[in-house]
Amino acid sequence: MKVAPSIICADFCRLGEELALLEAAGADLLHIDIMDGMFVPNITFGPMIVEAMRNETDLVFDTHLMIVEPDRYIEKFAISGANIITVHVEACNHLHRTLEIIRSFDIIPGVALGPGTSLSTIDYVLEFTEMVTIMGVNPGFPGQAFVPSVLRKIADLRAMIDRQGLDVRIQVDGGMRVDLAESVRQAGADILVAGASVFAPGTDYGETIRRLRGESALTVA
Repeated sequence: MKVAPSIICADFCRLGEELALLEAAGADLLHIDIMDGMFVPNITFGPMIVEAMRNETDLVFDTHLMIVEPDRYIEKFAISGANIITVHVEACNHLHRTLEIIRSFDIIPGVALGPGTSLSTIDYVLEFTEMVTIMGVNPGFPGQAFVPSVLRKIADLRAMIDRQGLDVRIQVDGGMRVDLAESVRQAGADILVAGASVFAPGTDYGETIRRLRGESALTVA
């Protein structure tokens, strides 16, 4: 089980320090939400900030494009230092082509689905991706409550992947709490995205990441 802290919940006044703390805490990868105010109501940041973060850390970057017309920006985020580029099936007119564009830059292609989007929308492109992100909340804002029906969706996706004999990782993004993590893992998830639970004031990043993985402090020691 891997944990991907979501940088949208970090303290942007000390971003470099936050990245160093996440590395020291054992974060497996960094989840970077790119929002344009159109596909989702919120606005975050663009390739320049991703490039600035890349200069501060060697963590794997999953750049999650919550934007309209993602094809226009794939090259910019590839150049800025993304290792994975995840696009929303709801935002892509031709999903297979978008995934092939991502792969052409030697970037891992990922697909994300909102809570209300059927798994049937990705059935015929699973072999062209390496990671599927199941949203546990409606995309756009951190701190929302996890949608319970998503657990069944995770399990259904795991069965779909296994049935096709594919090596595709399942990532779950949104509403992730320590007390929920075990149920999400059991449903079939490989990667947990965690924002507020990691970055809450006074939180020990390393301990929270270990608990999300299902490890105890004693086990790690």
